[in-house]
Amino acid sequence: MIHVRRAEISDAAQLQRVFASGGTYAGTLQLPHPSLEMWQERLENADPKDTRLVAIYDGVVVGTASLHLEKKQRRQHVASLGMGVADSFTGRGVGTALLGELLHLSDNWLNLLRLELSVFCDNTAAIHLYKKFGFDIEGTMRAHAFRNGQYVDSYAMARLHPRQAMIPLRET
Repeated sequence: MIHVRRAEISDAAQLQRVFASGGTYAGTLQLPHPSLEMWQERLENADPKDTRLVAIYDGVVVGTASLHLEKKQRRQHVASLGMGVADSFTGRGVGTALLGELLHLSDNWLNLLRLELSVFCDNTAAIHLYKKFGFDIEGTMRAHAFRNGQYVDSYAMARLHPRQAMIPLRET
């Protein structure tokens, strides 16, 4: 059973282990050999408006996902999304659990209209997951990042809220 909750500062060491997984850092914009200090600082200095969740399996952090709210006033209806799942837990529902909870928060509590992300074009499992949750490919970013000695392309993907909140009609 996968349990999802908000990340805590005490999760730093376990998040460092998740991102030390070769597939995890290769599938994100993270670098190999993340330090514990980096994760401690990232959690301690997190923007309070952002949301970072962790997926727990048998008491161990096996994945994380986050929403980063846009700071510009004219884009306050937008957040960017990031995810990482430990190599040994890919394909076991961790991404589904994390993304489902982020979308629940986004749609029902944060009043966000648009979620954006980038994903490497060769990350077929992640692309499938995002499409399953209503994300569309909006374009290809050529040579978007440098990974393992090569420039790689990414897709820009986004999802619009499937049912925008409505203002209740006034009873007269």
